[in-house]
Amino acid sequence: MTILSLAPIRGITDAIYRDAFARHFPGFDLAVAPFLTTYQGNRVKPARIAELLPENNMHLPVIPQILAKNPDHFIVIGKILADLGYTTLNWNLGCPYPMVANKMRGSGLLPYPEKIESFLEKIHCLPVSISIKTRLGRKETKEIFDLLPIFNKFPLSEVIIHPRTGLQMYEGTVDLDTFSQCLELCRHPVVYNGDITDQNRFRELADRFPKVKGWMIGRGALSDPFLPAEIKNMPMKGDLRQTIASFHDELFEKYRELLEGPSHILGRMKGIWKYLSGAFHDGKKLLKKIQKTKTVERYQQLTQDIFSQERLRRENT
Repeated sequence: MTILSLAPIRGITDAIYRDAFARHFPGFDLAVAPFLTTYQGNRVKPARIAELLPENNMHLPVIPQILAKNPDHFIVIGKILADLGYTTLNWNLGCPYPMVANKMRGSGLLPYPEKIESFLEKIHCLPVSISIKTRLGRKETKEIFDLLPIFNKFPLSEVIIHPRTGLQMYEGTVDLDTFSQCLELCRHPVVYNGDITDQNRFRELADRFPKVKGWMIGRGALSDPFLPAEIKNMPMKGDLRQTIASFHDELFEKYRELLEGPSHILGRMKGIWKYLSGAFHDGKKLLKKIQKTKTVERYQQLTQDIFSQERLRRENT
């Protein structure tokens, strides 16, 4: 059975987005939520915890993700989430962004296997399973080979591997040869993450790596929301453009209720269109038009025109 999970994309795949996506576009089995952190030592923003309340995640099972280099801070968040009923937490060892990595968090911790081992030893007290989302290394792919023996020491539920380094960000090609070695060396279930942009690419990866437990898709699904269903051979019912329009309109209305001021609403929707524009033939041109909008009224008119006039890439297949 093909298990698909929605990747965590900070600023995009919040509870509102995940819920709307799951109801409009089938195919995903679960999602990993964007990371939580502590602030002022061991405090957690209530709004971020509210994102993970069970009543806000009714349509797609979610695994919370924690970004931390201090195990005590991880434990603080972990206990809160365990009290909410979560049985699995994900530790973010993959975030490539310099503002995170330069503080020795996310992929910035990968060159320090002894710190990772100590961290895992200390959080073992939590009454939950731990999974890890990682890259091959911060600077070099060979860093992963110092980490896998450490991962193998602990009862991890799974290891999600994006086969790039942190310094690569999302550029260049994924290193499938090194991923193949990781798949053989890791004693835990392995989930593949990275550059699954269409069904053909998925089939190539699935044929090459039959041992993979599951597949995590982020940008590919945000740009083509029908991709998870296509991978699972689920029928796409109704008018595809209308489905995307309904999804968009629901997001717009919910964010308009949640966010204060037109600049915040437009900022959030423009972030979504960074990916959603990829669903259209003239996506780059449409994105430029959307990015230039300065009022909610102009934005609404433009998006109405897009959904009534512009062709989806899938309408040509």
